[in-house]
Amino acid sequence: MERKLDENFIRWLASKKGEDDKMLAFRLQAYKKFCELDNPSFGPEIKIDFNKINYYKDETNKYTENWDDVKSDVRHTFKALGVIDAEEKYLDGVSNQYESEVFYHKNKTDKDIIFMSSDEALKKYPDLFYKYFNNLVKYDENKYTALNGALWSGGSFIYIPPHTKLDRPLQSYFRIESESLGQFERTIIIVDDYSSLEYIEGCTAKSYANSSLHAGVVEIYVGKHASCRYSTIQNWSTDVYNLVTKRAIVDDDGVMEWIDGNIGSKVTMKYPSCILKGHNARGNSLSIAYAKGIQSLDAGAKMVHLGRNTKSNIISKSISEKGGLSNYRGLVKITKKALNSYAKVKCDTLILDGYSKSNTYPKNINENASSVIEHEATISKVDEEKLHYLMSKGLSEEKCKELLVMGFIADFKKELPMEYAIELNRLIKD
Repeated sequence: MERKLDENFIRWLASKKGEDDKMLAFRLQAYKKFCELDNPSFGPEIKIDFNKINYYKDETNKYTENWDDVKSDVRHTFKALGVIDAEEKYLDGVSNQYESEVFYHKNKTDKDIIFMSSDEALKKYPDLFYKYFNNLVKYDENKYTALNGALWSGGSFIYIPPHTKLDRPLQSYFRIESESLGQFERTIIIVDDYSSLEYIEGCTAKSYANSSLHAGVVEIYVGKHASCRYSTIQNWSTDVYNLVTKRAIVDDDGVMEWIDGNIGSKVTMKYPSCILKGHNARGNSLSIAYAKGIQSLDAGAKMVHLGRNTKSNIISKSISEKGGLSNYRGLVKITKKALNSYAKVKCDTLILDGYSKSNTYPKNINENASSVIEHEATISKVDEEKLHYLMSKGLSEEKCKELLVMGFIADFKKELPMEYAIELNRLIKD
């Protein structure tokens, strides 16, 4: 159903979802802020005609835990993506979102965890939901957090109780199938003290002439001595604006890891962040961005050190080809009270031809003398000697470049589950 974006639409959406007055008021407040704010003053140019976006579409997919109850065309789409096969092989739970709503969810573990769509969590656990919602990522931070606040729909809500460790990962998969659609999922993850979670996210979309918009928000809370690994492989089609805010806050001796792969989209602006609040907290980010043709991928990470003896590590791999633009943009800040802390940033860029581009925009701030920030960056073109040597063995130039790229991202691939590493190989080859 297509409707003009205005206050009446916001009220209709909240009513359709059966939400309380508190959420309606929040949505209206966020929509007002969206109207006031401009696009970001940095990064790639954003040209979105907000009058041409379809802001909600649910395709009447009934929410179910039985795969056989899913509509046949949707079932075929996700089967072709390999999502269901992956669930059976190595996942403890899966949540699939098609267009604007989560339509299928299955929690296979017998552990006492909460894993459901964010819409369901609001209804079943309102006190817990509101405790964490809009707490770490505020709706008024930028134009697209405000838009998400007004229109959020779907996403995952996960609560891992204290002293709980899952045997296998949880996964969510997001699919845009319609032209000019806006998808605005809201994901909240709480990993309580002495617990651990591995979470995997996949994103794809069909290709159309008109632009679609993905503006998700992710808030993650890592407790004391807890750990969370959040892995993403994003393969949106090249007509999607991917404008996402992801942030985690980490307590004493906690660990947060972002494994972030950006292969698709027309424009990406995404900087997974860690706020290292607790003493001895650690934050890691390992990312790749592969830009081809018209793609502009502006990605990186942010690490803010608040606690003592905190450590962070950012490794960014950027590849550009056939005129693509791949940028690293990041922030490391060690505050005055974050004594004896350490941060390292390593940015490596590979340019595969003479007319593609890559830039690095680091911002490193150290406010105390007992802490250290290290930064190194390399930008290189394909080594002609290596290329010539490989071609002398009978390989084509394209195959040689493929091998060099695979070697360049080897560190990233080894951090993924095997099925996802294989999928990443296929995406890069394509």
